[in-house]
Amino acid sequence: MTAIQPERLAGLRALLCDADDTLVPSEAPAFEASAEVTNRFLAAHGIDHRVTPEELRSRFTGKNFRTTARELAAASGVEAPDLDDWVDEEKRVVTAHLSAVLQPDAEVLDVLAAAGRRLTLAAVSSSALTRLDGSFRAAGLAALLPPERRFSAEDSLPTPTSKPDPAVYLHACRELGIEPAEGLAIEDSVSGATSAVRAGCPTVGTVVFVPEAERADRRRQLEEAGVLVVVESWRELGDLLPAASSPTVG
Repeated sequence: MTAIQPERLAGLRALLCDADDTLVPSEAPAFEASAEVTNRFLAAHGIDHRVTPEELRSRFTGKNFRTTARELAAASGVEAPDLDDWVDEEKRVVTAHLSAVLQPDAEVLDVLAAAGRRLTLAAVSSSALTRLDGSFRAAGLAALLPPERRFSAEDSLPTPTSKPDPAVYLHACRELGIEPAEGLAIEDSVSGATSAVRAGCPTVGTVVFVPEAERADRRRQLEEAGVLVVVESWRELGDLLPAASSPTVG
């Protein structure tokens, strides 16, 4: 792991964590559940193409279902302006599956608990709030990341969007009462890292839940997106944070 100059982390007030495959290893099971809904959506719109969970993971990691459905429809020359019912269905199916399969990770919990004594913890995600709630309850994160500190590009903004749009990070910073430079973002995906960097947040990449065979490429892509460093474990992330000693925000 490349060292970060201490001044790059000075003055931090918040730790802004992506959720899927950053806080919880949820991408693979989520895409398994989402593929079933996505294929029903494609069939209902007369599109012959069918997706696999692996195709969704490789093409759409970091993007929410609304964005994924629109991009798949557009690739087949189909407009799909009314997606709310499909978004709700995908939320229901994926949330139920994640709630059943995710489990607490002791290292994540230990590092977050220690960081929370110095920094305000928040979740900043493209995923829906209902999905975050189910994931966090299953993974034992609900108390560390309560509802008022969860920010969703799907549900928290006046107009739903998705990373790499920086809107959700800018919104989270406004709601927390901090400048983007005071919030350290943690991201596993290129779209997520791009969102945070564009918002002006110092950003750390993580490959802790990325498949081993893909880590070298993901590391390179995250570095190209502008992250300060890439970590391979939550323990490594915890070791970066002692320089962040500002009081937590309210």
